[in-house]
Amino acid sequence: MNLSLPSSAFHRAQSMDNKTDFSTPLLPTSYGPVDSQGKGHTGPSSSSSFSSIPTTLILTTLVAVFGSYVFGSAIGYSSPTQSRIMLDLNLGVAQYSIFGSILTIGAMIGAVVSGRIADYAGRRVAMGFSQVFCILGWLAITFSKVAWWLYVGRLLVGCGIGLLSYVVPVYVAEITPKNLRGAFTAVHQLMICCGMSLTYLIGAYVNWRILATIGIIPCLVQLLSLPFIPDSPRWLAKVGRLKESDSALQRLRGKNADFYQEATEIRDYTEAFQKQTEASIIGLFQIQYLKSLTVGVGLMILQQFGGINAIVFYANSIFISSGFSESIGTIAIVAVKIPMTTIGVLLMDKSGRRPLLLVSAVGTCVGCFLAALSFILQDLHKWKGVSPILALVGVLVYVGSYSIGMGAIPWVIMSEIFPINVKGSAGSLVTLVSWLCSWIISYSFNFLMSWSSAGTFLMFSSICGFTVLFVAKLVPETKGRTLEEIQASLNSFSSKR
Repeated sequence: MNLSLPSSAFHRAQSMDNKTDFSTPLLPTSYGPVDSQGKGHTGPSSSSSFSSIPTTLILTTLVAVFGSYVFGSAIGYSSPTQSRIMLDLNLGVAQYSIFGSILTIGAMIGAVVSGRIADYAGRRVAMGFSQVFCILGWLAITFSKVAWWLYVGRLLVGCGIGLLSYVVPVYVAEITPKNLRGAFTAVHQLMICCGMSLTYLIGAYVNWRILATIGIIPCLVQLLSLPFIPDSPRWLAKVGRLKESDSALQRLRGKNADFYQEATEIRDYTEAFQKQTEASIIGLFQIQYLKSLTVGVGLMILQQFGGINAIVFYANSIFISSGFSESIGTIAIVAVKIPMTTIGVLLMDKSGRRPLLLVSAVGTCVGCFLAALSFILQDLHKWKGVSPILALVGVLVYVGSYSIGMGAIPWVIMSEIFPINVKGSAGSLVTLVSWLCSWIISYSFNFLMSWSSAGTFLMFSSICGFTVLFVAKLVPETKGRTLEEIQASLNSFSSKR
């Protein structure tokens, strides 16, 4: 099957884009051809090249990842506010555990509908819809006088970030050329990190109600910016809006860019996959999608069961349990997390996904083991001066290692591996699994720590060790390949075309 893009459509798209003022280059970069296996120098297609990254692409990505910042601020909110909320509203540990974990219940609800909303209404509408939930949620938390309103607000914010956690990486992956896709999609995780870190820092100095009010600001920024960015060219092609798809692609690639081959490839694969019926979540469990589903779901399970949300949600209580200063520990986490996430973004399209995942998984395994060792020494009443420092080092090694790979790459790969006819259902399932696992860990963590602090971190370390084997055996390298090439290599239907 080799569909061609009519030249008239190409020229119409060019003329439509002449109205765009943001297509001028902002950052210089080189795009080159891809080799015969799709792994060489990368660009939007094997025969076209770009001389610069258009401003439109950068600004569009920035608007999208404001949603990621909202995601991070919601996750980071429960740690610095724990003691003051419990005091002001007279909550016990079990009640605050509900507040901490109900975010993930809301996110599961958002995840269930995320794929359908993004498929039927579009990626931009889905992001806007999610921000309405987040704004309402933050307002409910700000004005809550009793625990129930606190829970309702947290649940609404959870619904919003459940939508965002799927649609932001998918949207960014669909609008970027293949040699930039890994780094641009990983900015999703960088902004989560920034949102989380700034919430930690601001939360150390302001009242929890003021912190919730501050959370509304990035929601409004994204909501008001969405009308000014193009929708995903791949989604527009999927719903049959081909002229708009061409125009959006032209805006994103630059006024003078030759996007003909990339547009043809998008149409080719979109039309081929649309001959297959759109699968429901149950319909995903077919042999042709088995590898994609195993990789996508497996990475999310291992990411969450490795303990990240337990450490993020309850960082302060971990440091208190180990006998270390919570304020110094929290600042140290921020100081490590942002630089390491930035390094991961910069390396994403240079070293590839698999090497970063392997290094990250090994580091998280070591970090959890060091934290477990600290608690073992504490239980044995040995090296009392060393064990708090060992706990800090373990947590920082874990957070730094997670930030360089395991934080971003499962979401990058999730956005790359599913074909267009199942992307909505598959994305919903993968996101739902991620949030379900997150809820299990965040709700049970306080109880696990009461049972055995050392045992809890040894369990996390074992899971991180298993992640190394999973990545080595099953996860494909997607660097330098178009979405269509990746999906063709993973799904039996496309490989037989």
